[in-house]
Amino acid sequence: MQNLPFEFSHGGYIKEETVQQRIALRPPTTEAIDVETDFDYLFPDIARDPNSLLPADNNQDIIKKLKELGDAIIDREGPELEDANSKIPPVYTYWGQFIDHDITANTDRAVTDLQTDITKDDFKPLSPDFITDKLKNLRRPTFDLDSVYGDGPTLDPKNPTEAKDFYQEDDPVKLKVGQNAEQNANGDPIPGAKIPPENDLSRDLPRNNRIAAIADSRNDENLIVAQFHTAFLRFHNAVVDWVRKNEPKNAKDNKKLFVRAQTLVRWHYQWLVVNDFLKTVTAKGTVDSILRDGLKFYHPRHGNLFMPLEFSVAAYRFGHSMVRAAYDYNRNFTDQPGALTDATFVLLFAFTGKRDIGGPPGPGPSNTLPFNWIIEWDRFVDKESAAKRQRNSARKIDTHLAFPLSELLNEGNDAQPPIQQLLKHLAKRNLLRGYFLSIPTGQSLAKKLGIKKLTVEELKQGNSAELNQALEPFLEKTPAWYYVLKESEVRAKGDSLGEVGSRIVAETIIGLIKNDRSSYLNEREHGHDHEHEFAHKYDRVWNPSKGVKLANGGEIRVISDFLKFAGVLPASSC
Repeated sequence: MQNLPFEFSHGGYIKEETVQQRIALRPPTTEAIDVETDFDYLFPDIARDPNSLLPADNNQDIIKKLKELGDAIIDREGPELEDANSKIPPVYTYWGQFIDHDITANTDRAVTDLQTDITKDDFKPLSPDFITDKLKNLRRPTFDLDSVYGDGPTLDPKNPTEAKDFYQEDDPVKLKVGQNAEQNANGDPIPGAKIPPENDLSRDLPRNNRIAAIADSRNDENLIVAQFHTAFLRFHNAVVDWVRKNEPKNAKDNKKLFVRAQTLVRWHYQWLVVNDFLKTVTAKGTVDSILRDGLKFYHPRHGNLFMPLEFSVAAYRFGHSMVRAAYDYNRNFTDQPGALTDATFVLLFAFTGKRDIGGPPGPGPSNTLPFNWIIEWDRFVDKESAAKRQRNSARKIDTHLAFPLSELLNEGNDAQPPIQQLLKHLAKRNLLRGYFLSIPTGQSLAKKLGIKKLTVEELKQGNSAELNQALEPFLEKTPAWYYVLKESEVRAKGDSLGEVGSRIVAETIIGLIKNDRSSYLNEREHGHDHEHEFAHKYDRVWNPSKGVKLANGGEIRVISDFLKFAGVLPASSC
């Protein structure tokens, strides 16, 4: 079967015939990122201990009860309550999704290799040895932005890269950026106000027949992550301009220029992931303790980086609980007076290539993103606004998921009921996948990490009678994903991960970055002053003072600085 270029399945499940149908609709091309790296367990000893897992002998009963638990943690349809809001700005939800797409991917090949999947009512949990042998990550687990760069630009026409179409023809070290539409596909004017800066209509992904021409198709599955990816395209191009102006010695030829610009982009990205993203979503002090005291749990296996299953299948899926049913998206699409309509989660999936940029349930297709749907990032990044726990907040990290996550618009549409219903229901999918892949229970993870496990009272705290009834079979052995969400809910008020979730997430991300020899954590100054060397060794690691600067001389220290440098957030904002 022909490989799809940059085509990845968000849910880790694609039917082979669906892939073949998609191929028929696209021009033939080759796959630009062709890697297989390892999944493995962070704690392989407990993954192989039946006492640390959900029971495998009564699998049909466990599957049924996991589905009931998945149903019970979805909100009823209706307005979201303010007490569901965290103090985390909404950008962190979709930044987290972008990170996930940069370090993990799993397409139909996994389903073929594993020879069964979670859509069967009688699947059995797979053995850890079988999983680690057969299940492969189709990404390098390094923060190198291959989801943006593919295999790089074509700098020698005789040796074109697979990703050549992502780069500009007249300036091949720069990435293509798409143009926003001022008319719809029928040539009719588009209503609404323009988004500052009003004369900048280069704020869409580059597209070919409405399909995003980017190195990871998942970054066009909803509009917010698509706009975040667009910011990375713009940031890279702005870095190229900055290097040409400020480091002419690094711009003497296109190869040297691209390598320098790409390195700066990667280091800024990695630094922000550790010092802004992780410090926002994990328990206070977790990141600093790992940087200061070193890694305790994540270590390469046989000299190779690997992606921990406890991270990718359980702990890192905390972001699903942060998704809102509607957003204060921009001046046109919000719940405020004078808006065209609200920015519902459903509409944010409609304005993507998978829905013909506004095709049903949107008002009708456009060839590129309409100008009225350009995001206003100041509504997504301000921590002071988020602290008010209103619409400019992500939802709490807890065991209550927004209703639209039970009816995902772009998932499972080629499947037959009841498989389609399952694939559209994110909570059920997460719970079943954790069982399928033998992820240790939350209690066993807490014990392994040396953290006091949640009591039965804490697991039941604040739950509805319906949820407690569904949770009853899992009070002693709780699915890891649910446990991480509940730990955050009862021990961190939903404003960050709890200790178990924080340690797994931070240890994995910092472990991957620290063990990548080309990362910013391994780019140190070469000084000769060894006084207080241990206490200050991280002071000498590369940091934003050594990177690109904003027009006012400011450093890229938080995500809003990044967006300002990319030109997608006005300099006067935030």
